[in-house]
Amino acid sequence: MWLLRNREVVRALVAWTALSVAAAALGFYLAAWPGVVSALIASMLASIPFIALTWRRYRMLAQLSECIDDVLHGERSLDFSTMAEGELAILSSELDKMVMRLNLTADELASEKQALADALADISHQIKTPLTSLSITTELVRKHLAEMPECAEDLERMRRIEQLEIRVENLVASLLKLARLDAGAIRLAREQVLVDDIVRTATQPLAVALDIADVALKADVADGCSFCGDLAWTAEALGNIVKNCMEHTPAGGTVRITAWEDALACRIRVTDTGPGIAEEDLPHVFERFYRGACDDEAGSAVNPAGVGIGLSLAQSLITAQGGTLTAKNARDDTGRVCGAQFDIAFFRAIV
Repeated sequence: MWLLRNREVVRALVAWTALSVAAAALGFYLAAWPGVVSALIASMLASIPFIALTWRRYRMLAQLSECIDDVLHGERSLDFSTMAEGELAILSSELDKMVMRLNLTADELASEKQALADALADISHQIKTPLTSLSITTELVRKHLAEMPECAEDLERMRRIEQLEIRVENLVASLLKLARLDAGAIRLAREQVLVDDIVRTATQPLAVALDIADVALKADVADGCSFCGDLAWTAEALGNIVKNCMEHTPAGGTVRITAWEDALACRIRVTDTGPGIAEEDLPHVFERFYRGACDDEAGSAVNPAGVGIGLSLAQSLITAQGGTLTAKNARDDTGRVCGAQFDIAFFRAIV
């Protein structure tokens, strides 16, 4: 019986048994066997209300526990009005108030998140419009200067301005994506996707940049390697990681993507042949706007090396899908650092 698993009930039954034995002994002392029978019958009759009330109380507690469990699993329309007993009625009433307050708070947060997402979309649109006009104007001026040999220095300045415009556009786009993720405005798909498709989608836009940087890209993806997630957003995250590796790999180096599956997860690893990550920078590589010492040395006010947002966006996108992204230094057989290493893991729902 489930009541016997409760220590309180067991202690009460032990106490009842001890009192029944004591009453039977007293009855035998006073009136021999008739007294024993009378004491036992009286004790059993007295225990019936106790057992009934205990069973009813614990049944109500079980119902209350089920209601709370429903709340934890997202149920919002709950009714505790069936609880009519004294202390339990007070408890259920307070729980009902708490659930209503939590529901109101959740609705307010959802409304604020949607308002934030809408505001960010409007701001992004307002920023992109003048940036587009500026980009067109800059291109026209650059073409005009290209026809004038005596304006070589001005032409170089216009090219730098165009590079900065592209960086600003990318920064605005990345910030908008991060803000939408924070606001919960991005809906990520949950479908089976092949890692081959993700690698192809992520690396195609970087083909020209890799060629200019003289960095080779190699991919080794196990046949049929896949996971349940969002193809487009995962490709966005992987592209940011590959781009970061490319920017920190010297000419003639290699960025390698390896993917495989094991019993626990689908795993994607990106490594490069650059100088690796400084030990003091490792705990901060996924922080927004964090730039290590090597980035500060490589960049300038005119041609910055980066703003430290790509890896943060990548981690947010992967974490939002239930995956993990970690960074460390790759090492050779002698323990020497031979590049940076980024590991992505999408764990299986059923092992």
